[in-house]
Amino acid sequence: MPPLGFFVVYAGLVGLIVGSYLNVVVHRLPHQQSTVLPRSRCPKCGAAIRARDNLPVLSWLLLRGRCRDCGAPISVRYPLIELLTGALSAGAVLRSGPTFTAVGAALFCAALVALAAIDVEHFLLPDRITLPGIVIALAMQPLLAWGALPNALQGALFGAGIALVMAGLWEVLRGVEGMGLGDVKMLAMIGAFLGVHGVVVTLVFASLAGSLVGVTLLARGAIELQGKLPFGLFLALGAAVALFAGEPLVRSYLALL
Repeated sequence: MPPLGFFVVYAGLVGLIVGSYLNVVVHRLPHQQSTVLPRSRCPKCGAAIRARDNLPVLSWLLLRGRCRDCGAPISVRYPLIELLTGALSAGAVLRSGPTFTAVGAALFCAALVALAAIDVEHFLLPDRITLPGIVIALAMQPLLAWGALPNALQGALFGAGIALVMAGLWEVLRGVEGMGLGDVKMLAMIGAFLGVHGVVVTLVFASLAGSLVGVTLLARGAIELQGKLPFGLFLALGAAVALFAGEPLVRSYLALL
């Protein structure tokens, strides 16, 4: 059997390709467009992207971040999503080895990346990712190292329930909507994959990261007190922490108690 490093590198390369597709998802899904057809085109001049210009990360570097035909700038989001997806996929294999658990973790990470990127650009968490994500997470439980369908169902219900409670309390206390239904469904998806403990770790880190970013932006005058932040981004960050470090964090906390 090849060494673990071989599978880690292979997973990273596959992740780069998946990240390239996620860029299409991020660009088209909010506009209700097909993510398969037609071929990718420059949003500025409409020229079809050549195969040689569609290599993850490398093409962006060779083109110096510009369209070959019209010279319009290509957002740095494209290589960043590709690199992030590749790194998370490699990390999943490094953590779990060449197993079905690693495949499931990589798919979960891909969904998180897509949701975070779409929420940053559009303040939207599409049902076409979260709802199938819940179903797939539940179906994959027998293949996951920690998988147990009852725990996954509890996690999904707990994630959705606590999000609804938090949203309701925020609206009562502040008089404004604090969390949309997209966040509720995303937390249900996270709970379906990681269980109740995963939801708790996700919320702790998402709330901490969101608070730090919010306070920093307020101090700099970048947003107002009632300004919105893409909470899906912070949920994705918290879920990644829960996936890769959730178990030791929970064990350490319980040991302190």
